[in-house]
Amino acid sequence: MIRLSIPVRQALAKLTLPVLIVAAFVLMLLGKADAVLASRARMALADALAPLYGALAEPLGTLRAAADAVGEVFVLHEENARLRAENERLRQWQSAALALQAENATLKANLHWIPDPAGNFVTARVVADAGGVYARAVLLSTGPGTHITRGQVALDDRGLVGRVTELGARSARVMLITDINSRVPVILEDSRAHAIVAGTNGPRPRLMYWPEGQTPKDGERVVTSAEADAFPAGLPVGTVRVTGRNAIEIEPAARLDRLEIVRIFDYGLHGIAAPESPAPRVQAADRRR
Repeated sequence: MIRLSIPVRQALAKLTLPVLIVAAFVLMLLGKADAVLASRARMALADALAPLYGALAEPLGTLRAAADAVGEVFVLHEENARLRAENERLRQWQSAALALQAENATLKANLHWIPDPAGNFVTARVVADAGGVYARAVLLSTGPGTHITRGQVALDDRGLVGRVTELGARSARVMLITDINSRVPVILEDSRAHAIVAGTNGPRPRLMYWPEGQTPKDGERVVTSAEADAFPAGLPVGTVRVTGRNAIEIEPAARLDRLEIVRIFDYGLHGIAAPESPAPRVQAADRRR
């Protein structure tokens, strides 16, 4: 084994940090010089790591489920009481709901109602919270031959998750609605006012650009708008939350912090596609005007 003198070791220790800084700047310059090449390199690496992520996802999911089961034991009695009370309320509304359903079917028949076409979807598993060039994104294991295109809409069982931004042979990256590059046209369900949900890189996106005099109410549901042919109308986005500084935020309907299974929908839309070159990964969004 080669033994280095103390002065040589000290000189090498001093050179380590400058060399790493120079290497980082070189990589940044290469990424900026050819964004397409950098994107392909990222997706090639994602394709290579997707099977490994998939193999690790199952045991981690089992451990998470076991931890959840232990936690649920402590609140089981309270949850059962709540469910019994909720079932009582549901029984009271059941007859009214059936009557409204029959009336709605009759009115649609009289109006010759044409329902919106249902979108085709592909189900994929989340294998990593891999942001890549995005601060808030997830990597999906899609398998070879899966028909997914950039810009398609991603949902979980509760609501809107985001949109597909990058594709590989066996994987796809979805930018979440909480990413600072995300913009979603929405409608406030009570007032029917139009607005924009903008990501902040935090747990909640911010509501922006609603009409003057139609201030959103705390707890009001927000759904997607069909403006610009970017999203279908009526997808659940979340609920309004008014913070202590009167900032209007959205509590996402989707469980973005614990995504496991995501459905990628093809609604045949040709609106605004996801950006190729995202904005810098900063930690806060611009405030509402």
